[in-house]
Amino acid sequence: MAIRNIRVEGDPVLAKVCRPVTEMNDHYREILDDMTETMRSADGVGLAAPQVGILRRLVVVEVDDVLYELVNPEIVSTEGEQYGSEGCLSVPGYAGNVKRPMKVTVKALDRNGEPVEYTGEGLLARAFCHELDHLDGIIYTSKADDLHKLGEDEEDSEEDEE
Repeated sequence: MAIRNIRVEGDPVLAKVCRPVTEMNDHYREILDDMTETMRSADGVGLAAPQVGILRRLVVVEVDDVLYELVNPEIVSTEGEQYGSEGCLSVPGYAGNVKRPMKVTVKALDRNGEPVEYTGEGLLARAFCHELDHLDGIIYTSKADDLHKLGEDEEDSEEDEE
């Protein structure tokens, strides 16, 4: 396993639509392993292949100590709505509020090419949506309200309004 470089906003690879994985093999399993190690080393919740420069439909998400490896994932159903803060390893130092479904069901293949289906609520639903957006060249900043630099003193901005 290896930690890969995370591409940041402005890198053209992040704006491209990823191609499907046509056959699971050791090469793609190694990429999933590297993505997991990279995500964990950066304290992330999820990572999509284009974030490490690979234009394939591969995603890893880890919420509540459960690792989800998704190959060719697609959202098959959504319910409800949530609105909350998101950040991204490809947009370091920033966060913004994004509207997402409260509950999401995703179908995909696992690392062995077997079909899987997961339903996530709350943070897991948000993470699934966020990472699947990356596979279509979408970064959360294009959907976010109130994009701000982390650590900004909110009191200063309130004083500016007075």
